[in-house]
Amino acid sequence: MSGSPRILVVGGVAGGASAAARARRLSEEASIVLFERGPYVSFANCGLPYHIGGVIPQRGRLLVQTPESLSARFDIDVRVNTEVVSIDTQGKVVVARNLKTGKESREPYDALVLSPGAEAIRPGIPGIQHERIFTLRNMGDMDAILAAVSKPVIGRALVVGAGFIGLELAEQLHHRGLPVTLVEKLPHVLGVADREMTFPLHEELTRQGVDLRLGRSVAAFEPGPEGLVAILDNGDRIPCHMAVLSVGVRPETQLARAAGLALGPTGGIRVDDQMRTSDPNIYAVGDAVETRDFVSGDPALIPLAGPANRQGRIAAEVILGRDSRYKDTQGTSICKVFDLAFAMTGLSEAALQRKGLAYRRIYVFPADHATYYPGAHPISLKLLFDPEDGRILGAQAVGVAGVDKRIDVIAVALRAGLTVFDLEDLELCYAPPFGSAKDAVNMAGFVASNVVRGDVDLWEPEELAALTDRQVLLDVRTFQEHAHGSISGATCAPLDELRDRLEALPRDKELLVFCQVGLRGYIAARLLTQHGFKVRNLSGGYRRYAMWQGTHTVALACEAALQSEDGE
Repeated sequence: MSGSPRILVVGGVAGGASAAARARRLSEEASIVLFERGPYVSFANCGLPYHIGGVIPQRGRLLVQTPESLSARFDIDVRVNTEVVSIDTQGKVVVARNLKTGKESREPYDALVLSPGAEAIRPGIPGIQHERIFTLRNMGDMDAILAAVSKPVIGRALVVGAGFIGLELAEQLHHRGLPVTLVEKLPHVLGVADREMTFPLHEELTRQGVDLRLGRSVAAFEPGPEGLVAILDNGDRIPCHMAVLSVGVRPETQLARAAGLALGPTGGIRVDDQMRTSDPNIYAVGDAVETRDFVSGDPALIPLAGPANRQGRIAAEVILGRDSRYKDTQGTSICKVFDLAFAMTGLSEAALQRKGLAYRRIYVFPADHATYYPGAHPISLKLLFDPEDGRILGAQAVGVAGVDKRIDVIAVALRAGLTVFDLEDLELCYAPPFGSAKDAVNMAGFVASNVVRGDVDLWEPEELAALTDRQVLLDVRTFQEHAHGSISGATCAPLDELRDRLEALPRDKELLVFCQVGLRGYIAARLLTQHGFKVRNLSGGYRRYAMWQGTHTVALACEAALQSEDGE
């Protein structure tokens, strides 16, 4: 767009503020107006739970930019407390209403950027409008929650929904000293994650004293002595001082829909890879837009701050003549849950199943750094990949330390189109305080590559329900480890004694071997295969079985993995 274009941006925060600032950096001649319905044009919404908990004590630290700073540095006309109520696409004019005075103005544009974000879902259940029931999407929401938890007499806090925000809120309300109940409709926290990868989070929440109610939903609220009573779908009644709803968000598309802009199948505003809507003069960015999933190419709603920032930047560049394109969203994310962190990138196993995509999965449980250096902690890492060519499809990890580093590395590999074979060759930082000579990412590559190459066949815990008399479970850990807990029906044949026991093993049956975390099982599988046995190994070993079953103490299994005699 040549000359001195007039660019209007509707909505601030990540997407809109980035678009406005980038447009100014590219053009001193452009006229840029940014409308924000609320009083804050750019704030760190991901930091809101941490101010509630007191981890970020200064409220002002959450204000990334102010109208004054944007005006002084970028010469942007910022109009807060102003809502754009309609768009005339033919006349290229918006109607903006000052929410304090009620005065309306007609504002022409050459290019319009929509960044309306997403709104928190409030389910239509009885009592949902009670004044002590909150959501958390903006600074005003945060202030209201803070006011509620700062009263002299405070009772239980109820958090409904255990997604990223719900988990962070549960931790931060607990950090303030409130007893916390966390209710989640699914049988596990973090619906975007795979079930078995969330069990360490369940244990951590319970260990910290959070009352975790899984597989339950709130059917109604009613007034009570402490303020509220939440009535669950099973009839349980939970008295609480206040409740915060964190059951999801939906894109705010009313303005776009009223203007006749096309929506996609997910309900978000449909855009092309240059963030252009169905109207060539209107762009849309952030949580309100439908993008494509990087792995599958399917339409997706993935509300994350990083993508929103990049989308705003791209929209500004396209408006001002650059050939910039958004390259889909892979959903890389992380969440702190007390002393643990969970992170993921790409698709989960559940998502791959829903989409009908072929995949294989492996699990490794290495330490975050060399185990002989003090303070090593195990990482539970799951890698999903294409069974034919080893293309990386997704990864999830949970642990005390080093989780972000490993998922970031795999996220880059996924973005670059690398395979599990490339993970074997990655040269990553190593010194005993920071990693191992064979990093966790390398280990995942080794294990997955063995599967794709055909060096080892795997069996899955789900097969245990249909074992036949033609199969034998073989535990290749030590007798001591076996005695402390094993898979029901397994025979113990320690790896270091296996060659001496070959004659006692049945050659007419399939041997399903396992160890603690997978390494000794792999060695046993290679040994037995070369001696003519039909054999498969359990990736992740007994540790994986414990996570899948969900009844064993994962922390103890982790420690056993770190202390195993052969350094698994």
